[in-house]
Amino acid sequence: MDDLLDEWDAKVATGLAFLRRRLIGQYEVDDFGFDAELTEHVFHPVLRQLYKHWFRTEVFDTKHVPDEGAALIVANHSGTIALDALMLCLAVHDEHPAHRYLRLLAADLVFRLPLVSEVARKSGATLACNPDVDRLLHEGQLVGVFPEGFKGVGKHYSERYKLQRFGRAGFVSVALRNRTPIVPTAIVGAEETYPLLGNIKPLARLLGTPYFPVTPTFPWLGPAGLVPLPSKWMIRFGEPIDTTPWSDQADDPAVVFNLADQVRETIQGMLHDLLKLRPDPFQE
Repeated sequence: MDDLLDEWDAKVATGLAFLRRRLIGQYEVDDFGFDAELTEHVFHPVLRQLYKHWFRTEVFDTKHVPDEGAALIVANHSGTIALDALMLCLAVHDEHPAHRYLRLLAADLVFRLPLVSEVARKSGATLACNPDVDRLLHEGQLVGVFPEGFKGVGKHYSERYKLQRFGRAGFVSVALRNRTPIVPTAIVGAEETYPLLGNIKPLARLLGTPYFPVTPTFPWLGPAGLVPLPSKWMIRFGEPIDTTPWSDQADDPAVVFNLADQVRETIQGMLHDLLKLRPDPFQE
């Protein structure tokens, strides 16, 4: 009992110290708006409940994520609502020995949404543009990239775990230009959280969004329909791809697209392997 009380006393003292620093402005925010303390004490504890207890996330091969220095974590993207990006950030921070922060690259739509924009900046995300990415990599940060973009998040459930096109493969050019390793990463589980059964395009155009999702629970159940289904998640980090042999060919389309195809095929293969380990998405 005494140990439990001591633990609670320590938590209360930590919480009060955190609140005091926030009130007097004694905390740091970097040039991109990232607030590490707020992320550590507010965002991560909330997400951790989903990560551990709802999605029962398992992570494999964090040894492939470098302990220090820059790298591009390139992953598949899915799930109607981009929870996979948030779970990937937590996996990197909680499961890796160095507890590193993953700096996500987000589409401009994210930064046009009230509240979402502020939370995204505070939690470490930044606009997916070359100047910002170059600066992050120059600072030795881990940067998270989802080349499928909205094509991946908004694909029909019948297309689950089939990687969409990687667009112009800009992430490869960035990696080559900065001589940064690419870590292919596979995420299984997001596809079943909000199975996308349809897209109401007129509403999407009206709202200015890439799609308006129809899932088994949304919009039929109203706000309650936004609660994700408790699918089993698995995340695997692949072996880093060294980009230095092609670092002087960042502007060569053949090199860029060949390397992008290699990354895409690697992630697709990793997804198939993880799905074999997880035969039932709702099984413990």
